[in-house]
Amino acid sequence: MTDSPKLHQEVLDWVRKEFKEIFEKSGQAIYVYVCERHKLCNKKFSSMLGYSSPEEWAKAEAVLSDAKESDQRIIISAYRNAMEKKIGSSFNISWKNRKTGKIIKTNVILVPLSYKGQLFALHFITIL
Repeated sequence: MTDSPKLHQEVLDWVRKEFKEIFEKSGQAIYVYVCERHKLCNKKFSSMLGYSSPEEWAKAEAVLSDAKESDQRIIISAYRNAMEKKIGSSFNISWKNRKTGKIIKTNVILVPLSYKGQLFALHFITIL
């Protein structure tokens, strides 16, 4: 896997274009994770977590902290399996809304994808 900030940004630009309709019209919260600095989400996801916009979420450091601390290992393990073994998964985790402190129980479907050899993860989130 290539670790290039330029390629990471190219992945996000491609995802924005190719998945535009899904991001805008899906009933699910969605986010894409390439690396800590290169990520994007739809409005449903950023709103669920208490961010004012998808752009604000994308600029946040340590986005894993949005997941309930006891569930962070679950998402790390699923992401690792996606990147190393090319395995998609479905799992339940809870997120914390940063403004209200409310805990939101969800099901996450994580799908590994590749763009020009750069692996990244697409996440679909359903509130339970």
